[in-house]
Amino acid sequence: MDLLRFLTAGSVDDGKSTLIGRLLFDSESVSTDILQAIEKASKGKHATEIDLSLLTDGLRAEREQGITIDVAYKYFITEKRKFIIADTPGHVQYTRNMVTGASNSNLAIILIDARNGITEQTCRHSIIASLFGIQHLVVCVNKIDLMNYSEKVFNDIVANYRDFSKTLFVNDITFIPVSAKFGDNVVTKSEKMPWYIGKPLLLHLETVELASDFNFSLARFPVQYVIRPRQDALHDYRGYAGKVVSGVFKKGDEVKVFPAGLTSRIKEIEIEEKEISEAFAPQSVVIHLEEDIDISRGDVIAKKDDSLLVTQDVEATVCWMSERPVQPGARLAIKHTSRWARAVLDEIVAVVDMDSLDERPSTGELVLNDIARVRLRLSEPLLVDPYGESRITGAFILTDEATNDTVAAGMVISATA
Repeated sequence: MDLLRFLTAGSVDDGKSTLIGRLLFDSESVSTDILQAIEKASKGKHATEIDLSLLTDGLRAEREQGITIDVAYKYFITEKRKFIIADTPGHVQYTRNMVTGASNSNLAIILIDARNGITEQTCRHSIIASLFGIQHLVVCVNKIDLMNYSEKVFNDIVANYRDFSKTLFVNDITFIPVSAKFGDNVVTKSEKMPWYIGKPLLLHLETVELASDFNFSLARFPVQYVIRPRQDALHDYRGYAGKVVSGVFKKGDEVKVFPAGLTSRIKEIEIEEKEISEAFAPQSVVIHLEEDIDISRGDVIAKKDDSLLVTQDVEATVCWMSERPVQPGARLAIKHTSRWARAVLDEIVAVVDMDSLDERPSTGELVLNDIARVRLRLSEPLLVDPYGESRITGAFILTDEATNDTVAAGMVISATA
């Protein structure tokens, strides 16, 4: 059973948390004790019915303010698929929180209030989803009940969004009219909108095709752990555990280990202690090589091809997440796959205008929530790929060496040897 990671985003009070609550409630994914606690909390707010938004608004401060102020994660499963939901905040100042959710998601649900239509935040959230490589958008026109389930209202919003979406780098956009409050088109089709012939939200999430999202031409395997049992029965056992993040590996393939550049061939591939002939993204496997070479956590096993690039100079798009501004020359730590290195912020090339995706000149520093194109100089060579070709080997985070705080998330644009 495969896994779909998706996020929800929209303007404040568009109903993100209520939509997720309805999705969990109507799919019978809420345990009895949690449901009882939510019912009690709803009565405490003098609500006349259960407040499903409380299923995701887990922080006390969120409940007191009636808003979502962080990324709230929820997990559920149906007969067809497993899901991880990231409920992201709607405020402009929490752009970094949405970036956190987007960097790990396959799909984004963009909520639009049927009364208000497309807003600045609708565009901002859609652009962030596009920038971070999400290829599936579901535009849910929520609160359609407040517009008398109007087909015209829905069609007008769809037309406006399609015009806007021409600037996005997204392959798949689906539009669904919903009422999160009453459950219309969330888990089951609504009888109140016979004009809508598409799938309800849950069925779409269960059936959206993800296989095409993976790059099967670039074979990359970041090593998470070196398995050495050191037992008499397994004296010579040496396996490299990790996840195939792109491409396909087969027994007998010639591979290169980076950053050292050592070569070998695949002797055996294991999954759950059973040998298999090939492994492909996103499988977690153990790879054995013919030669006994020095490999450690953070190294990358890659099939030999012309695209391999090991570099210390990277141009990237970053979202600055720290409240402390940063200037060129700053020294940071970089985590790429499972490997750590040091980095210097060489140059802030330009800052992205989130209303148009155009670039504007840098003011000389990055401040909280800025998304910018920068150049980094690394302390050691890393195997990187453009983010558009491989989301894992094309992504990284930057941290403050003194505090270990994560200060930026980044996507590789290009690199030079």
